[in-house]
Amino acid sequence: MTQDFVIGFARQAIELALMVSMPMLLVGLVVGVVVSILQAATQVQEMTLTFIPKIVSTFLALLIAFPWILDKLITFAQDIIINIPNYIR
Repeated sequence: MTQDFVIGFARQAIELALMVSMPMLLVGLVVGVVVSILQAATQVQEMTLTFIPKIVSTFLALLIAFPWILDKLITFAQDIIINIPNYIR
């Protein structure tokens, strides 16, 4: 294993982690901004009003994106397992 291989492998893992977490993060960001705008417009500053919609929307995004996430993770794991003999050399 060369240094370039390890760096490339770590880069792949980080890219996969970012790609898998992006749907939930984007949904949470959008819902948070919308709720903040509504709070600023109505001057209602209740803290629980920001958390509940974000939690529910993030959970729904996870449910919707879960098959795609699982496919990406399984493909990555299969590539690692199949290429173990090549990594050992």
